Amino acid sequence: MKLIRLYPKKIEDYIEDLRREKRGAQQEVYQLLSGKMLSICRQYIQDVHFAEDVMISAFMKVFTTMNKYENKGSFEGWIRRIMVNESISFLRAQKKLTYVEEYDDVVQDLVSEYEGDLSLEEIQQLIDQLPEGCRTIFNLYVIEEYKHQEIATMLQISEGTSKSQLAQARKLLQQQLEHLKNRGLWNGIK
Repeated sequence: MKLIRLYPKKIEDYIEDLRREKRGAQQEVYQLLSGKMLSICRQYIQDVHFAEDVMISAFMKVFTTMNKYENKGSFEGWIRRIMVNESISFLRAQKKLTYVEEYDDVVQDLVSEYEGDLSLEEIQQLIDQLPEGCRTIFNLYVIEEYKHQEIATMLQISEGTSKSQLAQARKLLQQQLEHLKNRGLWNGIK
């Protein structure tokens, strides 16, 4: 007979058991969050196998550094930040983060401009085609909602480089979208 909890546990309910290094709690948290955390790593790392390796490494860091979680803010948000940092560390180790020096203020926010015209998967495919540096900063700024100063500190670059990379990412995405629009190819982006 399978037991079903009438009141499922929330992620925050596992914090004390994780601090005590209880394997059952670690497994439960992994099961609850692995899909969501893989998608976060995947935003930065194109190859799903590498993204999965980074996610597993990040979960190990979560489980071994529970004493650093101070119960301030969302526990899931803390885990998410570790996932982002591990993804960036992976890219840095692979020496895939390169930055282009160009700035263009004119480009509008693509996410809201094309919302509804493209599926999330199609938008992700377009983002995947960006150069690594542009894609990383685009994800940090637009999706993770970091400020340019935070991004600059995190990536060890200037604030101006962060801004220019975001503008370059938006410009490249705008060009891709215009190309698709002119050819009438909204679906089946390759």
